[in-house]
Amino acid sequence: MGSSPISKPKIVRGSAGYVLEDVPHLSDYIPELPTYSNPLQDNAAYSVVKQYFVHPDDSVPQKLIANKDSPRGTHFRRAGPRQRVYFQSDEVQAAIVTCGGLCPGLNTVIRELVCGLYHMYGVKKVLGINGGYKGFYAHNTIPLTPKGVNDIHKRGGTILGSSRGGHDTTKIVDSIQDRGINQVYIIGGDGTQRGACKIFEEIRRRGLKVAVVGIPKTIDNDIPVIDKSFGFDTAVEEAQRAINAAHVEAESVENGIGVVKLMGRYSGFIAMYATLASRDVDCCLIPESLFFLEGPGGLFEFAEKRLKENGHMVIVIAEGAGQDLVSQSIQSMDKQDASGNKLLQDVGLWISQKLKENFAKKKTLAITLKYIDPTYMIRAVPSNASDNVYCTLLAQSAVHGAMAGYTGFTSGLVNGRQTYIPFYRINEGQNKVVITDRMWARLLSSTNQPSFLTGKNVNEMKEEEAASKE
Repeated sequence: MGSSPISKPKIVRGSAGYVLEDVPHLSDYIPELPTYSNPLQDNAAYSVVKQYFVHPDDSVPQKLIANKDSPRGTHFRRAGPRQRVYFQSDEVQAAIVTCGGLCPGLNTVIRELVCGLYHMYGVKKVLGINGGYKGFYAHNTIPLTPKGVNDIHKRGGTILGSSRGGHDTTKIVDSIQDRGINQVYIIGGDGTQRGACKIFEEIRRRGLKVAVVGIPKTIDNDIPVIDKSFGFDTAVEEAQRAINAAHVEAESVENGIGVVKLMGRYSGFIAMYATLASRDVDCCLIPESLFFLEGPGGLFEFAEKRLKENGHMVIVIAEGAGQDLVSQSIQSMDKQDASGNKLLQDVGLWISQKLKENFAKKKTLAITLKYIDPTYMIRAVPSNASDNVYCTLLAQSAVHGAMAGYTGFTSGLVNGRQTYIPFYRINEGQNKVVITDRMWARLLSSTNQPSFLTGKNVNEMKEEEAASKE
């Protein structure tokens, strides 16, 4: 769709530097839409709520920390039920689709979307699109009811199935139009949300009364703006099992090394938080922080020092770390998966082999190395209690927004509050660990590992970070 007028941000400016990055509304392109009283006002569950409905001007600041001279800055529309809705319950035909890789909590989000639509708004017609985006035009659907989804949160994966790619905007919108679908809930990562934005724009171009809502899903926690993605807490918790196993193996032999590879294609959040939570990790390697193997201050030197001190060590490495080093020693092919993600070399196997070769060559220490890759085990587990609560909030907020006529937005947590975020903000880049920030410094202090950075590297990164904020 390019840079057509419908893609322009909807910005509201106020006093003292207040900026609201608002989300589209059906009334923006369909004039004189009728509105209806929100059925929640007669819902027994909401009868005890002091304020039934969110004030139309409520917003949430993107940056929480400020000083007396700070401008009020960027805000997002606060999520929640509105006094007037733009759909009658019996006219709603909702559709839910899951795309991309698996993540703990997918089934919980599906369950809460179905139950939220049914119990809060009396919506009885909900379809599950089977097999990702291509399910729209492959005519694969599953009827979803509260009874049918009652226990699915106890299972990992997604009952709707998933796939990468398969996005054909015209075919998908044709299917939505032909089936009479008027609310679409799209659960997926950054590529999926870009696809959702294209679907919204085509629906808007056709002037259809269809709300398009995204729910961000990425186990790596690499979607920008939001506090965190659902499934992340579960992934960190589950990663502890692998780290503990590596630690047990390492300390059970002389000069034992345990290597654990965790998810993190471009962002090392799981590796960082799992390391901080574990206390058994000696070195954490992530994509955002360059490292080197040989020479003073390198990984080999540190590993030898730590083995001499403790007799064992544990290394956690994110899957996207050190890819530049791997490609130098292994013929790298620029292949991509169906979602356009570059296929990475197995850095865990590579670094394990390099460690073995180094100590065999030096003959100073005879090591025993165990390599653990729990990636698919972590992705496939059900979500934990924390993520289950978060999934409920995301799903219910999405339903409230769609019923209120908002569209072209992602439901997300910002500074601990549920918000509606325009698609373009979700698609503008990736959330990454800032290694000049305090959290990475906390990790270095916890593991007492080298930073592998020179003063020049640090200064360059600080300058790049400052430039990106301007």
